[in-house]
Amino acid sequence: MSPFLTALIASGTILIIILSTDLGTRKVTNMRMLRSILAVVIVLALFVHTLPLDGNDPSLQLAGIGAGVICGLVAAALLPAHRDASGEIYTKGGVGYALVWTALSASRVLFAYGSEHWFSEGIIRFSIEYKLSGQDVYSNAFVFMALAMVLTRTAVLLNKRRRLRGGQLPVTGNTGARQGSSAGTH
Repeated sequence: MSPFLTALIASGTILIIILSTDLGTRKVTNMRMLRSILAVVIVLALFVHTLPLDGNDPSLQLAGIGAGVICGLVAAALLPAHRDASGEIYTKGGVGYALVWTALSASRVLFAYGSEHWFSEGIIRFSIEYKLSGQDVYSNAFVFMALAMVLTRTAVLLNKRRRLRGGQLPVTGNTGARQGSSAGTH
């Protein structure tokens, strides 16, 4: 499968899943997190058939992962979380959040299309000069970027949920005795 088609299907699938689960005010549930992780597993199974390790292939694939983590952190920053009166954790995905995901998905697809139709000669020269093995390494880098974005967003949501639930932890035993005994150990 060409890098363009891979980027189009993988990015489109992930974009649809993320926007359908995150736009608006949404409860943070285990199922919501699991859906994202399942999407990552399915996309990996469908689109990553080889793991090129020649020359600088690992570096490009790792760069895709790194870019995905950074983009996932940016996107997650635009997905605020809060705890309602009942103690449930919710996020609110708005226009900015949707624009980040849409712009990044579109840019992956556009780059993949351009590498096949507009600047294919430049990509070939770049691949030879930097010892990249070909289409699979580019496809993987794009898929890994998208998946790292999803996993980073999921990790940030889990952390937000954990942090917001922090004030809800059940109290066991005598907290005064615990505070008194820990005061002497510091």
